[in-house]
Amino acid sequence: MKVIRTLPTSSHASHPVLTIGNFDGQHVGHQALLSRVVTMARQHNGTSMVLTFDPHPASVLCPGVSLQYLTLNAEKFDFFERLGIKELVILEFTRQLASLTPEEFVKTILRDGLGIREVLVGQNFVFGTKRSGDIHDLERLGSEANFQVHSVPPVQIEGEIVSSTRIRKLLQAGHVKMAAQCLGRPYSLAGPVIHGEQRGGKLGWPTANLRMAQQRVVPADGIYATMAYVAGEWWPSIAYIGSRPTFSGGERMLEVHLFDQTRSLYGQHVQVNFIEFIRGDQQFSDVERLLQQMERDGAQARRLLQGWDHRLSQSSSLQSIPFPIC
Repeated sequence: MKVIRTLPTSSHASHPVLTIGNFDGQHVGHQALLSRVVTMARQHNGTSMVLTFDPHPASVLCPGVSLQYLTLNAEKFDFFERLGIKELVILEFTRQLASLTPEEFVKTILRDGLGIREVLVGQNFVFGTKRSGDIHDLERLGSEANFQVHSVPPVQIEGEIVSSTRIRKLLQAGHVKMAAQCLGRPYSLAGPVIHGEQRGGKLGWPTANLRMAQQRVVPADGIYATMAYVAGEWWPSIAYIGSRPTFSGGERMLEVHLFDQTRSLYGQHVQVNFIEFIRGDQQFSDVERLLQQMERDGAQARRLLQGWDHRLSQSSSLQSIPFPIC
């Protein structure tokens, strides 16, 4: 995949077929849209393209706002490539770009800058200064600029539209199983294993501790059945998110215990995929009651993970298994 960080100055690509967006999460709705872009480009022997922006428009238009993402840029880029996108155009999002009217955006970016022949967007697509242009404006302006606009209906699960906003809310409420249905894969967090207080090992439950990036969406505090990817292998596991209130609290961390494993993981990169919520975070009156609950949690996690197909735990950054296309 060719990555372009400015508008091309030379000739345009062959019959460019484009979609536009930030695509945080690469959920099943994104997958459906992008698969249509790739299919249409192949039908016309053309070039499948994505136009996106960096930094996120909200960080420019609403400075100081706290943004939380479902995926990192590297994960998004890998996702585009694996779905068959041939060119990724990343434009710097500035106030000048944000001030373009819908007419200026179409003429400057889509017609003159990229030479677009086909554009596929969702039915609720908006563009231009103050989000003043909609799909009908794009269709009208596209006709004048000699490109076709195709409206793609949203994907729904259980009667509700799949969106990045919906997935963020599901995760923050602990509903990781439904979030996985919307994503087409389990949600994951990853990072290097850091040194903790080693309390888990002393209690018979050694954990790998991960510090979570501030701008990543983090599931609700509590206990989860998880699959952990370490050094090329998947392991059934149980994870805790929280600040350990039974032990007077502390930094909010992700701690994962790999079943039937005792090896040291310090410094290794671990990916934790959230399969199912078990319970919320609790404060226990003493360590004995905590250990009794941990035994029950562990048994429940093992039951939930029995027969789990590790291929379903794949992540775009670690595995070569294709995403399901809806």
